[in-house]
Amino acid sequence: MSSTGRPSILVVDDKENMLKLFSRILGDAYAVTTAGDGERALALVASREFDVVVTDIQMPGADGFAVLREVKRRWPATEVVLVTAYASIPKAVEAMRQGAYDYLAKPFDPDEVALVVARALERRRQQREAEELKEQLAAAPDFHGLLGTSAVMRQTCALLAQGAARDLTVLLTGETGTGKELAARAVHAESTRRSGPFVAVNCGALPAELVESELFGHAKGAFTGATIAKPGLFEEAQGGTLFLDEVGDLPLPMQVKLNRALQEKEVRRVGTTQPVKVDVRVLAATHRDLQAEAATGRFREDLYYRLNVFTVRMPSLRERREDIPLLAMHFLAKGGRPLEGFTPEALRALVGYTWPGNVRQLENAVARAVALAQGPRIGLDDLPPELRQATGGALPAESLAKMPYREAVDSARDAVSREYLVALMQEFGGNVTHAAERAGMERESLHRLLKRYGVRSEDFKRSE
Repeated sequence: MSSTGRPSILVVDDKENMLKLFSRILGDAYAVTTAGDGERALALVASREFDVVVTDIQMPGADGFAVLREVKRRWPATEVVLVTAYASIPKAVEAMRQGAYDYLAKPFDPDEVALVVARALERRRQQREAEELKEQLAAAPDFHGLLGTSAVMRQTCALLAQGAARDLTVLLTGETGTGKELAARAVHAESTRRSGPFVAVNCGALPAELVESELFGHAKGAFTGATIAKPGLFEEAQGGTLFLDEVGDLPLPMQVKLNRALQEKEVRRVGTTQPVKVDVRVLAATHRDLQAEAATGRFREDLYYRLNVFTVRMPSLRERREDIPLLAMHFLAKGGRPLEGFTPEALRALVGYTWPGNVRQLENAVARAVALAQGPRIGLDDLPPELRQATGGALPAESLAKMPYREAVDSARDAVSREYLVALMQEFGGNVTHAAERAGMERESLHRLLKRYGVRSEDFKRSE
């Protein structure tokens, strides 16, 4: 970015008329610096960073490849666009393999120059935003795996820390997928019992006939198949924490026995009459409204009051939308592929979705997108169908794979150009004037490009 606040462009060419042409095309929207040869360009690049470098390939002395290599060595985030005669396109394609963003073939259309530079700047902006997101993620509060900078998440983590400091029963409520088990583990890790075991059980997944023996254990011969005595989960959690997930799914008879175990701090193994003292802190979680369940008789009222000592409600993802980009980047980093981040359209879709499955659904959506992504960033088409809207215009990867390499590159460039124009129209609701300002080109130029690529601005007009 230049001192004027406008994006900085370095144009390199050994022909004065070409420098003047680029200055005329780009000078109104950007801060343009020119260099009459590769050596002068290398000196400029050594002294300052540019947003985009546009350089001819064929120059005496230091050619476009030398400029490309030096730019990428000093300023990896700077985008480089190569300019070449049609006969030298294979060299431009090779330069793209070495890190150039795109190329322009002579003779070129001034509108095409403006579009390619605008796309290059947009890619640089996206990379900068991705880096900022990574920095925010690194600096974000992490309460034992619970991530978020939103006010509601900060309050929730503070409440969990307060609950952890007291050796009380904690009831975690909230929708499915909001991170209740992660919260339970955080409470355990913050408590005085952190050196003891953390034992978790999903009460809803236990067969009704086995719930009692799983929780309290059984004696040898207590029932068919009980060939040895076995301690239950309460005994396994001795000195530590027992997490009862989906406690609202326990059968009513088992609720009576659980309430007694909590009251007496002892259990009886199935098939015995001898009580076993247990020193266990119980954390429970449910997506149900236990108070309403108790009012209708589907949950024991006495057990509800015993569990409802210190209650923490985990917020839904809809209540903390500002955390979605950070969480998405966190899950992206776990995906095992070196992707740069998300396109603006993909991030808008992630933030705008309702997420009925909450954080768990977001994690699965990002994992799927990481597996499908073909570009350096996750785009709208990589997201699950329920998140994305039809954008069209992009050629499928299998079609490109069947083309000769040069034709495939040209086709991909056309697809990216159309995709960029579609993204502009989506962002500004079909307002060509505002879109042209963002792209740094004249309104008439953008109109010509929209017509060339078959993009109708009226298709993106927003209804009032």
